[in-house]
Amino acid sequence: MSSAPLTEPGEGILEGEALIVDVREQAERLAGHIPGSIHIPMAELLETIEQRLPDHSAPVVFYCAGGTRSAIAVGLVEQLGYKDASSLEGGFDRWRSEGLDWVNPGVLSAEQMDRYARHISLPGVGVDGQSRLLDTRIEIVGGGGVGSPVALYLAAAGVGALGLIDDDEVAANNLQRQIIHSLDHVGQPKTDSARERIGALNPDVKTEVHQERLAADNALRILSGYDIIVDATDNFPTRYLVNDASLHIRAPVVHASIYRFEGQVSVFQPYEGPCYRCVFPSPPPPGVAANCDTGGVLGVLPGVIGTMQATEALKLALGVGSPLIGRLLLYDALAQTTSELRLSRRPDCPACGDEGQPPKLVDYDASCTPA
Repeated sequence: MSSAPLTEPGEGILEGEALIVDVREQAERLAGHIPGSIHIPMAELLETIEQRLPDHSAPVVFYCAGGTRSAIAVGLVEQLGYKDASSLEGGFDRWRSEGLDWVNPGVLSAEQMDRYARHISLPGVGVDGQSRLLDTRIEIVGGGGVGSPVALYLAAAGVGALGLIDDDEVAANNLQRQIIHSLDHVGQPKTDSARERIGALNPDVKTEVHQERLAADNALRILSGYDIIVDATDNFPTRYLVNDASLHIRAPVVHASIYRFEGQVSVFQPYEGPCYRCVFPSPPPPGVAANCDTGGVLGVLPGVIGTMQATEALKLALGVGSPLIGRLLLYDALAQTTSELRLSRRPDCPACGDEGQPPKLVDYDASCTPA
């Protein structure tokens, strides 16, 4: 077994000529690491190294905290046929004590690095992405069936501030699908019940409750200041209001709706893609629109759709993947299938057709008639 000397990147074996592999655990790496190194924990080394370095003749340098684990790593890869593997003398502890260059994320606490370790290890997320989530503010309109899994998963993910809008109280017949609430919360405002559950799940999250019905005269006050709006409502009047308000504040809306055994999800990005009124220019005639109270809903369906919504919100916050902008995802629980419709922005849309003239906010009554 050979040892690699302590040298700065740019002075030989640790740059260009060799792959530098950090075999420490995730929490150790987040406390600091050598620039340009890749992370393969010891437990994953044998199954991963050949994917990252298929050339067995190429030089590779392993390091850990003090040199013990990296020495073991050299022995393991030599058994795989690697001809030029070495262990960094003294490991990262000596590297840092010698004043050599190292990366110090210095953003998250030790507790946060442990809590969000599975996020941080994801390509495209890392410490910077998790820090971005902790700085993100998301408003959830509706604390019922769909809003429940959205709130729980966004809280668990470490979204820094969650707004919750709902003027209803928890009822026993909610519990078949509204999993953020429990029997102990029956009779309590849904916002208070949800805040208690979120606080128990993740103390990093600031919960801002609005125990009131969203209306034309309070929508901008409540929704302003949030980066993303999640529409978890179950009625057309509020959906139209959320859409129109989002065009004023230019915040994307993650939309979802459910009915019986089916659901749909989309993202309405103001003035970049279609809005809700591009798809449904005006509410349905009175008496035509059904809701979960009258039509029923399979209890697990809000969980599936709400989880999809939470996924879209996290993608928007992190700036990763392809959000459902201009696409409507349709889910059929009975067939366990998904399909997709392409949506286009309408030049004559009554809401987003004129970017310089956002729509007037209007209240609709239960029959979708302007009040």
